[in-house]
Amino acid sequence: MADRLEEYRRRRDAARTPEPVPERTPRRRRPARAAPRFVIQQHHARSLHWDLRLEHDGVLASWAVPRGLPREPGRNHLAVHTEDHPMEYLTFSGEIPAGEYGGGRMTVHDTGTYRAEKWRDDEVIVVLDGERTKGRYVLFATGGRGRGRDWMVRRTDPAPAGWTPMPELVRPMRAAEGKRLPRDADAWGYELRWPGVRAMAYVSGGRLRLLDGDDADVTGAYPWARAMAEELAPTEVVLDGVLARIDPAGRLHPPTRRDGQFLAVDLLWLEGVSSLDVPYAQRRDLLDGLALAGPHWQTPPWFPGVGADALRAAREQGLPGVVAKRLDSPYEPGRRSRHWLSIDAS
Repeated sequence: MADRLEEYRRRRDAARTPEPVPERTPRRRRPARAAPRFVIQQHHARSLHWDLRLEHDGVLASWAVPRGLPREPGRNHLAVHTEDHPMEYLTFSGEIPAGEYGGGRMTVHDTGTYRAEKWRDDEVIVVLDGERTKGRYVLFATGGRGRGRDWMVRRTDPAPAGWTPMPELVRPMRAAEGKRLPRDADAWGYELRWPGVRAMAYVSGGRLRLLDGDDADVTGAYPWARAMAEELAPTEVVLDGVLARIDPAGRLHPPTRRDGQFLAVDLLWLEGVSSLDVPYAQRRDLLDGLALAGPHWQTPPWFPGVGADALRAAREQGLPGVVAKRLDSPYEPGRRSRHWLSIDAS
């Protein structure tokens, strides 16, 4: 019987990598009724990607999927067919040393069993039943009969009830001018007004797309922001925020290509569910639940019902003012609404 792990071992030095490196492909007898297993690993190598591995004929058939398995039915994602892996890789996680093949951090994202509807050299159809991933997927070679490494993967079953695709564009909602704090203070939440570049962040598959207030793509202008998407992976989300640069003294400046912060102030879509019609207070709860905190990104605090305190904090920090937002207000894309009021600190 051919050694299915010959290529796997050829690429690895067992003395240097913590990965399992068996001497040869073991003969395994599985109970006839036992469902085959799968694992999806999140792999921070030269670029973030996910590895899908399916138990088949005593090894793990493997594909590297740069953007992860598609959640939207009918959408194709690239899936690079890689060498077979040993069964021990079902539970492997760890740091592969820099310089070694696949160097970087490997973590288990999901695991479970699957049912194979078709298995050919150029096409594999499976129904995954994992802790986080469930659905019917087809993997197919783009070169025909399995030639080459480039395959595609597509989800083919219907989307869950209530699921919506990530929007391509959400125009930013804007605040109307307010002369003073609202009298019904308890009905409003208050945010500090951050001077900077208004930006909408679209995060999917560990990748980031930033659009400014005029819908121009500015992702390339702020490369430091891309790490936020990798940190959030595999979460998919659309965020409203401000790009700014905060110096050691706490003063704000315009962001630069080398340095800056993405200050997230609203959440508009999360994991297949739009939150545009969700009241502002609940959107802030969803945003706070992401726990955004990193070297170049954060969620600034907000102040429900205490406008005077928020305005005082803005003055103390040298900020231009606050934005008052009705707690029950929806997000109104592209509109300047009286549900949001911009109030000067002076």
